[in-house]
Amino acid sequence: MASDLSPPAAHVTVVLFTDEGANLGPAQRPKVQDDLHWQRILSPLSYDVTRKHATERPFSAPGYDRKTPGIYRCICCGNALFPSGTKFDSGTGWPSFWAPMAKENIALREDLSYGMRRTEVLCTLCDAHLGHLFNDGPPPTGLRYCINMAALSFVPFPANREDLP
Repeated sequence: MASDLSPPAAHVTVVLFTDEGANLGPAQRPKVQDDLHWQRILSPLSYDVTRKHATERPFSAPGYDRKTPGIYRCICCGNALFPSGTKFDSGTGWPSFWAPMAKENIALREDLSYGMRRTEVLCTLCDAHLGHLFNDGPPPTGLRYCINMAALSFVPFPANREDLP
């Protein structure tokens, strides 16, 4: 009898971006999964959010309301996740975006925790819990990626660089 459980993918495809936002195209990368490594490099809050699926308190994380042009990367592995040009003020106290840098860079999974049905947003490259996806965002997508600031690192664009949409 064949097993329905397949081993996790050893490699995944993500789209690479420079810190200036230039698209370098898709690339195969090894899946990054090393809990001891995450414990060593992450703050306790970032570890709890990204590896234990916790949620930071709203309005508590520095940068949730940042308006500087740049790229939001995964705090764990550096995968490019969201351009600042898709960030908007949702009034929730968490950074919210209407689109990711590349759909390949995020993964979505059903989350039935706490008696709710939600869509969890994860980093494709390292499976970090980022936040949740809702259908109450602004045009053009109507989506709201509600993301924990503790799951993100921010790389500002050089002063002469325009923001990405």
